[in-house]
Amino acid sequence: MEANNLTGAIAALMDEYKKAVDELIVVIEPINQHQLTKTIEPESSNPDCISIQTILTHVTASMFSYAVYIENSIGLKTVRPERLQFDHITLYISRIREAFKYNEDFFIRNPNITMEEFDQSKKINTGWGQQYDVEQMLEHAIVHILRHRRQIKNALVDMKS
Repeated sequence: MEANNLTGAIAALMDEYKKAVDELIVVIEPINQHQLTKTIEPESSNPDCISIQTILTHVTASMFSYAVYIENSIGLKTVRPERLQFDHITLYISRIREAFKYNEDFFIRNPNITMEEFDQSKKINTGWGQQYDVEQMLEHAIVHILRHRRQIKNALVDMKS
């Protein structure tokens, strides 16, 4: 089955996920080495928000993590791929595309996965204390990219001023 054969909620959410990924790539593609590694949040208590590099390392790792949470919720014993940090934007773009493809392939292989779960005992327990069903996890994955795209865009504007 191909991605364009996905239907219903999965197809809609994967279309929006792809759109969020594409928009992030447009924002980050012109980033140079200095912009990538420059400290943007020196006072941040969150190590994932110090530079665009740390943000993108976090975003790419998270894209895989959300899929792994879903895989493990249906009984697969998947281990999260290694968290990778890069020194060039093209490597982040490749990793983002790889992570999206990983998610897409999962849903192609599991087109009948239960998206909505109302039984709290069957929700996915995250490492940050939230409980989601598959649909909510995918929605969170999309919004996560949108939030960090905005953060990076604002950081780039601040670098120019």
